[in-house]
Amino acid sequence: MRSASDDLTSRARIRDAAIAAFARDGFDATSMRTIAAQAGVSAALIVHHFGDKNALRTQCDDYVVSVFIDEEHDLIAAPTSDRIRTALHDLEHYGPYIDYLSRMLVDGSPAADRLFDSLLASTRGVLDEQRAAGMLEPMSDPEMTTLLVTLIGLGPVVMRAQIARALGADQLRPEGLVRTTLPILELLTHGIYSTTALLDGARDALAAEGNASEGDAS
Repeated sequence: MRSASDDLTSRARIRDAAIAAFARDGFDATSMRTIAAQAGVSAALIVHHFGDKNALRTQCDDYVVSVFIDEEHDLIAAPTSDRIRTALHDLEHYGPYIDYLSRMLVDGSPAADRLFDSLLASTRGVLDEQRAAGMLEPMSDPEMTTLLVTLIGLGPVVMRAQIARALGADQLRPEGLVRTTLPILELLTHGIYSTTALLDGARDALAAEGNASEGDAS
């Protein structure tokens, strides 16, 4: 008979094999038989522990989310706001979780929404602290700026393969991080335009549109 500890070990092994397979090949292209082979178990044991493939995916989603946003999760010993950064510094160990995260955010799921909302809140907290410290320029729409900064941070995760092809290096590895650090900070600190012409034009156009809408409403 299997002991309870054997069941827990098998369950974790199946989950980790599924995370790696889903991250590598995608959910639709991954079979239960493939996961079973990689986990060194039978497909029947997967069904015993998780039910069908959809239920297994839900368990994987929840686990990966817990890795990155749950303070009490013991896999990454770091505050929520630093967990992805911590994982990026050890891609050999956390690479499958990062790649799985990428697919989650693109495919969409309740767990992915929970993760994105947590990352957005974390970014908002950092910007609020920086604003209180006098580090930020005035913003026309702080919440939209928070969203854009969050997207900049997630871009290398979601578009990892495309960015690696363009750069000739994986941006999430040390050489890629070194190359992108200064340009990202330059963009956030100075912007890219040496003139305010485009910004002024956009403000004027939006103000004129707002005035026209008010006129129509009256």
